[in-house]
Amino acid sequence: MVSMDGNLNKDVVEIESGRAHEQQQNDNEVLQSFGYKQEMSKSISTISNFAIAFGCCSILSGLTPMWGDAMMSGGSVAVVWGWILVSIFTMGVGFSLAEICSAYPVTGGLYIWTSQLAPTRWVPLACFVTGYCNWLGLTVAITSTDLSLAQFLGSVITMQYPDYNITKYWEFGIFLVIVFIHGIINSASVRYNGFFNQTSLYWHLIGTLLLVIVALVLTPNKPSAAWVFTYFENDTGFSNSGYAFLIGLLQCQYTLSGYDSAAQMSDETVDAARNAPKGILYAIGTAAIVGLVFLLSVNFCVQDFQAQIVETTLSLPMTQVFMDGVGNKWTIVFCTIIMGAMFFSGSALTLGSSRMVYAFARDGATPFSQYLSKINSVTRTPVWAVWANIIFAAVVGILYIINDTAYSAIVSVNTIASSTAYFIPIFLRLTVSRKTFQRGPFHLGPFSDMIGWCSCFWILFTFILFVCPTEYPVTPTNMNYASVIFCFVIFASVTYYFVYARKWFKGPSKSMEPDEFLDEGFVPNKHQEHEEKYEISEVERL
Repeated sequence: MVSMDGNLNKDVVEIESGRAHEQQQNDNEVLQSFGYKQEMSKSISTISNFAIAFGCCSILSGLTPMWGDAMMSGGSVAVVWGWILVSIFTMGVGFSLAEICSAYPVTGGLYIWTSQLAPTRWVPLACFVTGYCNWLGLTVAITSTDLSLAQFLGSVITMQYPDYNITKYWEFGIFLVIVFIHGIINSASVRYNGFFNQTSLYWHLIGTLLLVIVALVLTPNKPSAAWVFTYFENDTGFSNSGYAFLIGLLQCQYTLSGYDSAAQMSDETVDAARNAPKGILYAIGTAAIVGLVFLLSVNFCVQDFQAQIVETTLSLPMTQVFMDGVGNKWTIVFCTIIMGAMFFSGSALTLGSSRMVYAFARDGATPFSQYLSKINSVTRTPVWAVWANIIFAAVVGILYIINDTAYSAIVSVNTIASSTAYFIPIFLRLTVSRKTFQRGPFHLGPFSDMIGWCSCFWILFTFILFVCPTEYPVTPTNMNYASVIFCFVIFASVTYYFVYARKWFKGPSKSMEPDEFLDEGFVPNKHQEHEEKYEISEVERL
């Protein structure tokens, strides 16, 4: 009997091993069909992929810093009903992107998809715009998330030491330290990052549950359900209440972005054609549900709107609500949970953005491509790409100490840049590639076009909304400069394309040729004898 059980177990192991080997071969063939070789470790599971995308949609890091602004831009109505509205439309966008991701499961995500969907003549320029919008959205998100963490830490210090003045310069210094730590973490092997991001998932879910239960149990004088679901407040200065409500949607849309990081991890995800789309949809769905529970619980803890939100002396009104409701000790626990979530989110965004830059650079689409496309031979991660994003995120953070409304502008840039990158492949899928698009394992069937057009409408609507001013009267100090930052980056990238990159960049090219840096110990096989479509010399790239 022992022998039979032993043989049975051995047979099961061999079958599972055979399936895993077959799946790996299939994944490699999919990647090679796009002209790329497997350069990174294929070790990310469905749960890890979902955890990374969910970390980028972190509800604790996205909702807490802007909750006070949203409450003054539409009251509890904007916060609660706005979240539900944004969640529904964002899920539609996620469905449209997941369908395309399943057809083209390659790291580089949106810009790779654009290359497959755009008319041949416009592929290079369309890829360039999509890629730089995607990069800008992900990288600026690092800035906004880590600045939020620095602000929250400043609030905790102020609570403990009321006489100590935490200036913007102190917060910016803390921000630089946080960004640097994220660079170190994401320079390590992706296996450690997988564990790190799974820890992030449990931290978010368990931490949010603890926060909700304790806050609702201990907070006295809770408002009525009627107040939570119907109270409206307009402190924006604009007379139009509808416009004030729409401004309040910014915190919701900002939080529910970055989920395309699931697609950016395709080269490292097992069975990416199925698991990467799942990562996108699981991230949005989980964030939508957990976020609604969190927002409802916080709004049920508001005891005095004027004192706790409008006139609070703390930099983040939510901290004041916690202080008055559960006391100092529990508020410190809450802040620790939220700051941990912010830290995890910043790390996940760094991971996703570095993969995007790596994929873009391996096709020669960025300055210094020969460096940004390198994979470290020890960690098997794109270390140069990681630190390029870290430096850019730190530079953008300087705006925080220059302008009072810079944080809102940074958040808006993140939102509109990401939205633009989402819009392009969805629109192309619905128009020029409507008849030629080959569906992957995940698809929307007869609902594809309907959901896609609704997604396009929502993206255009939010793009226009989030470049509009958020306060009245509009002055140079409170003006929304998001459009300036966004247009500058797009103008610079398009200029770079027409002046230099158009000479060699024809869209996603081939990386099948042996590389002396990437391929130490690598033995070519017949698939790697594929002819390179576009020969790009290092001199031309420079």
